[in-house]
Amino acid sequence: MQIHPLVTDTKTLARLCERLKAHDVLCVDTEFMRENTYYPELCLVQLASPEDAFALDPLAEGLDMKPFLDLLADDSILKVLHAGGQDIEIFMNLTGKVPYPLFDTQVAAMAMGMGEQVSYANLVAHFTGQQIDKGARFTDWARRPLSDRQIHYAIGDVTYLAQMFPKMLARLRKTGRGEWLDEEMARLSDPSNYAVNPDTAWTRLKLPNRKPEVLGRLKALARWREHEARDKNVPRGRIVKDETLADLAAAPPASQADLARVRGLSPTWAQNAIGQRLLAAIASAEPLTEAEMPPRENRPGLSTDASLIADLLKLLLKIRAKEAGVAPRLVARAEEMEALAAGAREGLPILDGWRYRMFGEDAVALVEGRLGFSVKGGKLRMAPLDGSPAREVEAPDFDAEPVSPVEAEAPAPMPVQVPGAAAEPARRKAPRRRAQG
Repeated sequence: MQIHPLVTDTKTLARLCERLKAHDVLCVDTEFMRENTYYPELCLVQLASPEDAFALDPLAEGLDMKPFLDLLADDSILKVLHAGGQDIEIFMNLTGKVPYPLFDTQVAAMAMGMGEQVSYANLVAHFTGQQIDKGARFTDWARRPLSDRQIHYAIGDVTYLAQMFPKMLARLRKTGRGEWLDEEMARLSDPSNYAVNPDTAWTRLKLPNRKPEVLGRLKALARWREHEARDKNVPRGRIVKDETLADLAAAPPASQADLARVRGLSPTWAQNAIGQRLLAAIASAEPLTEAEMPPRENRPGLSTDASLIADLLKLLLKIRAKEAGVAPRLVARAEEMEALAAGAREGLPILDGWRYRMFGEDAVALVEGRLGFSVKGGKLRMAPLDGSPAREVEAPDFDAEPVSPVEAEAPAPMPVQVPGAAAEPARRKAPRRRAQG
């Protein structure tokens, strides 16, 4: 693989992007800063194919990123990332669209039973035997000039991706888990995951209480804060912290002058324009309608017995996930099992597709008293209670023993036809992030 110098001009970028277009797979990573801004500040983009790797400097004077953005928008090229949620958010801010198709190596690792959120460093060590130099991890990526060590560290991220991807793809094809991965990639590719709607910003906050008028004010205040933070391009907390928003919603000030006595607000808000806009937001608030009210955290019907049943479902999930060699979180989430234990039978992902075949079918049988636990030979097993034969989950051979960090065989070549996801004929779409990027 040829490593090119840092790209700072449009002509070089266009030439290298033409070389990347000759391949069906593009490994992508970014470095960014977001501590002081509302939108993440893109500081570096790293790209790699099986033959070329380079970093481009989006902060370089006069650089037009169109050749790269066109490459990103090419649906015939599979984009490979690791825990790429924040990368995808940046690309959506730049283009208004989520890149497609996607392959997220962290999600793929979950499908191979390598843990809930396996780190990039551990994944690299597992598949390549290499140790990542983390010395440049928390540097200021916005400061120029970038050091040789920073650039070397950043490009290493995509060169390792290029080495890992064909091995991961081959392993996933061996297990026939393309359907599993396709569903997750499609979920990660949903633009709604990355577009913040000011009208729903309040749903991410801790609710002060369940009074419709209080939640209506919280909704209006969260919407106001979102607009203020966007307009000033500063983090939301720089405008008003979450707890202060909740206090204002629960005990609204009677006048702008009262803002001087609110803990967490600047006294100057009692007489400036931002204080006026805050008061206007409160004044415009309307109580939430019944349809808008959030569901109660304690689900109806989740009694003490139901809670114990949910615990049994979590045990069943661990058993089935271990048998299948997959991370439990990829199969089911705690709230789904609690809903099933409380009697829900509609709208749960575990009751559809591969999740039902692998776990949901047994989960329903357990809840309905047709499946129980037993111990045989010192091992915990499931036993049918209605005379029906036990359902077994076939575990892949390679999951029986830990795989050596260094593969015995040579790296598998990049597949020729992969603009879908993990396994033929699977074809669907798809968040690493450091604290700073």
